[in-house]
Amino acid sequence: MEPSFPRPLVMVDTALFTILDERLCLLLTRRKEPPFERQLALPGGFVHVDEDADTEAAARRVVCGKIGFDAPYLEQLFTFSGVTRDPRGWSVSVAYYALIPASLLDRSQAAEAFPVDTLPALPFDHDRIVAKAIERLRGKATYSSLPAFLLPAAFTMNELHRIYEQTIGVRLDKASFRHKILEQGIIDPIPSQFRIGAHRPAQLYRLANRVLTAFERKI
Repeated sequence: MEPSFPRPLVMVDTALFTILDERLCLLLTRRKEPPFERQLALPGGFVHVDEDADTEAAARRVVCGKIGFDAPYLEQLFTFSGVTRDPRGWSVSVAYYALIPASLLDRSQAAEAFPVDTLPALPFDHDRIVAKAIERLRGKATYSSLPAFLLPAAFTMNELHRIYEQTIGVRLDKASFRHKILEQGIIDPIPSQFRIGAHRPAQLYRLANRVLTAFERKI
């Protein structure tokens, strides 16, 4: 006979980031069930032991079910646990953060976007999760290709420059940024493809590798 042990609640929560109106935003959904019914919260849910191979699979299932599509970039953030974080009992939440290009948001009927500096009050310990996720995102953006996952497949150098500024939250010298990005070799020009606008045509680029790439030095 197997020994009986108290089992904590095991769940995943996801902090989903996008850029809207040139501001870093967080995607929230309204809870459909108690506790905190109808309140805005991070998309989350219980791990399904008969369905999820691991917590990443659980997180992707939750994102698809609550947002309507998979996240192009998803990374484990931290584990939050304790007796007080959930009124239903002792719980463990494996938190993830993800980057969502704004072009995908039309597929979602449930997500509501809020600038990260004007977030509403959140239930559980979601404020702690969000703070940790913003810290990780902004820190990692200074030395990796991470912000590029907020862009569509094809983008201009100016668009890449702006997305880095909006993600990190600081101004970046354009000439220095261009030099550092080209030096890292993370993007490739798309042959014979340009963005036509009011000024001269802008070369379109794409990521050389759809896997996160770390830089040799900070942006």
